[in-house]
Amino acid sequence: MPKFAANLTMMFTEWPLLDRFDAAADAGFTAVEILFPYELSPDAIAARLARNRLTQALFNLPPGDWAGGERGLAALPDRFPELTASIDKALDYAKATGVGRLHLMAGLANRADSAAQSSYRRAVCYTADKLAESQLDLLLEPINSRNMPGYFLNDFDFAEMLIRELARPNLKLQFDIYHRQIIHGDVTMALRRLLPMVGHIQAASVPSRHEPDGEELNYRFIFAELDQLGYSGFVGCEYNPRRHTLEGLGWFSEQQSSPLSSADS
Repeated sequence: MPKFAANLTMMFTEWPLLDRFDAAADAGFTAVEILFPYELSPDAIAARLARNRLTQALFNLPPGDWAGGERGLAALPDRFPELTASIDKALDYAKATGVGRLHLMAGLANRADSAAQSSYRRAVCYTADKLAESQLDLLLEPINSRNMPGYFLNDFDFAEMLIRELARPNLKLQFDIYHRQIIHGDVTMALRRLLPMVGHIQAASVPSRHEPDGEELNYRFIFAELDQLGYSGFVGCEYNPRRHTLEGLGWFSEQQSSPLSSADS
């Protein structure tokens, strides 16, 4: 069984954000991820992780003005000073939570724009090198244009090329199965080919982005495939529950009781 991490931004929203750590642990999760932890204090998060024996699998670096529509800073040429300052803030949270990987959002920009491309490469290199000083991985995630119109990094092939070109040992691909299916399809073959550069995986049904238990994708097959491939990282449950979070965890219970559930979780 893969090591599942509950996404506390999208799951367990029936509880206040800080209490979602407790709710996830009570439901059987041993790891969590969160889009942006910055409304909570690092010490508060660390305390909830410790008391619930949870691993913080992932969170994002600050994205700029999220409420105002920004979706990252990396590809925005005029925002580099703000990006460098945001890394210091994220590192404070990383130190407190023990997280091993951070995701850098690219921002809304035209990928054909040479200035945006130069800005993105500069930001990725700087951030990867800065995180390497703390032995942290930097993740790049292609996001589909239906959910996030105008997002700079909206192609897995471009992400693969860039990761190979920049050749930072701590620069990894965040393989969101939901986004991969919408952008390109061919999920299983892509996993088999790209797994050596994958630092984190996320899952949700397609097209509705609910529990990974139906619709276009056969997640029983995909999760078994990850086991067969020897994937030892986390699978983030980045989905919107159809109803109450706990009502939709049948797929999770099934995975826990599967023949492969003796794997490290």
